Amino acid sequence: MSEPVFVQLGPPPEEPSHLRGRRSYPPPVLARLEADAQQIIGRYPDRRSALLPLLHLVQSEDTCLTRAGVDFCAAQVGLTGAEVAAVATFYSMYRRTPTGDYLVGVCTNTLCAVMGGDAIFDALKNHLGVDSDETTADGAITLQHVECNAACDYAPVVMVNWEFFDNQTPASACDLVDALRSGAPVNPTRGRAPLCTFRHTQRLLAGFPDNRAVRTAGEPTLAGLRVATEHNMHAKAMEGED
Repeated sequence: MSEPVFVQLGPPPEEPSHLRGRRSYPPPVLARLEADAQQIIGRYPDRRSALLPLLHLVQSEDTCLTRAGVDFCAAQVGLTGAEVAAVATFYSMYRRTPTGDYLVGVCTNTLCAVMGGDAIFDALKNHLGVDSDETTADGAITLQHVECNAACDYAPVVMVNWEFFDNQTPASACDLVDALRSGAPVNPTRGRAPLCTFRHTQRLLAGFPDNRAVRTAGEPTLAGLRVATEHNMHAKAMEGED
């Protein structure tokens, strides 16, 4: 008779998909988060609709999702911790491990990889001394390789805290992270400027005001818009639409 085989279900505790971190917030932090949460919840007719921005709120506190953050969100919207975790672990923007001041993502999907994304990622690994999803010792940079950033016309693309840095090279990417680590102001190619830290970005994603200047769309995007206008091109209407 063969010996029974024990199979452990679910991710082992050492894997990053497992939520870690503190289990509760100190009273002053909790009071501040609750005040912010009420502002967020007040924007929605149903409290549960506020879950995603609330997850960004707690991530602004901890730089990743913790047990305390998940339980806080659950209490705010009337869900269980398991229900909140099921939502949170579906989305890659909700981090499982602590994040540095700047989350540097290098697109290594097909087009960016062919145009130099793999070389950029390897250069940054060597320059920073970290691998994917690791953070530099000074806490400044977390490096990761990411899938398509929907910016193929600007390949190869690097994103920092989800702001675009277009047409990068290994040298320009290394210069970029050096500037970030030095504390110098850095502007993305497009979007809001100047670049802000990961914690601040999370508050903006939670829906709090962003008063930074907006940098316009790039030339490849505008060129496509001009062609569409010249040829009277429109997206096909959905069935049932006028």
